[in-house]
Amino acid sequence: MAGTARHRGFGYVRRLPSKRWQASYIGPDLARHFAPSTYASKGDAEGWLGAERGRISADSWAPPGSRRVESPVVTFEAFAAEWVANRPLKPRTREGYNHLLRGYLVPAFGAAPMTTISPTIVRRWWRGMDPTTPTINARAYALLRAIFSTAVEEEVVASSPCRIRGASISPRVVEIRPATVAELETIVAGLPANRQAVALLCAWCALRIGEALELRRGDLDLPRGQLTVGRAVSWLEGGPVVGTPKSRAGMRTVAIPPHITDALARHLAEFVGPEKDALLFTARDGTSHLQPSVFQGAWRKARAAAGREDLRVHDLRHTGATMAAMTGATLAELQQRLGHSSVNAALRYQHAAKGRDAEIAKALSVLAGYSGPTA
Repeated sequence: MAGTARHRGFGYVRRLPSKRWQASYIGPDLARHFAPSTYASKGDAEGWLGAERGRISADSWAPPGSRRVESPVVTFEAFAAEWVANRPLKPRTREGYNHLLRGYLVPAFGAAPMTTISPTIVRRWWRGMDPTTPTINARAYALLRAIFSTAVEEEVVASSPCRIRGASISPRVVEIRPATVAELETIVAGLPANRQAVALLCAWCALRIGEALELRRGDLDLPRGQLTVGRAVSWLEGGPVVGTPKSRAGMRTVAIPPHITDALARHLAEFVGPEKDALLFTARDGTSHLQPSVFQGAWRKARAAAGREDLRVHDLRHTGATMAAMTGATLAELQQRLGHSSVNAALRYQHAAKGRDAEIAKALSVLAGYSGPTA
């Protein structure tokens, strides 16, 4: 029964309300001594009692509280490696964390015991980071802070040495300028015929490139005008890895704008196998995934023809989100369409749509029959 003492030949064990086990015994000094911690199982508690009885029998006993306990030295490299290995991360995220560890954190902190890394040491490392790479710097610091937060929870260190305000916030270096409808038309026309649907889906359905490149024939339901996003592909060490989308909210059904349905139907007819699981976009062998790096070659030529050398493939998703906001989509609708887990990301697209306020005002005057000021 929980909370009651269990009498044994030597010592006592009892189960606490927390469901953990506590062990104690009366020592040679006739005082009760408790184990330094509680145990997850009764067997572990009994094991501690057995070890204590052995000390008494060997005449090497001393009160548990007076013994010096040597704690194992935990280096940053060892703790960080275990931290990454034991987390349920996406393959691409795990690879990214390992890259940050190898390139930025282990060289600075690797051999140091966790308990010796102080706020001063962290600040010195931070001041030595390359100021021309603010995004990677912020990501490295954020990872360092997360690792030490866990170390505090697990009582490996007493407090975190990561105390630099705002260091984990990645500054927006480049302001994204969405493509116009005319620019999109030029870009799509400039792509090879079997690649045009990639741009159409990323822009008009606001898909991530990894989501678009993992689409199969069975994911498109053109009669109903919708597609299902249930998977995404990423590349690790040159090979494709298929998994779930970036977040749980990324698994969604997206309505297809009617004006691109015919183009998607032609793509299915000309370039996609008849099987339900046939990929929409493939490499030259016709069966394996199209790599983003291969698509990039054609993309650079097409965007140059539109005069948009600044436009990245991922900016197509930004374009699609901004255009959806311009139609009057609510935050909840944008969040669902883009597969965001919170409304924060959707907010910036609504802010972008507010820039059309003057155009909206002019359109309202046209609706009212206003033709301009009279002379």
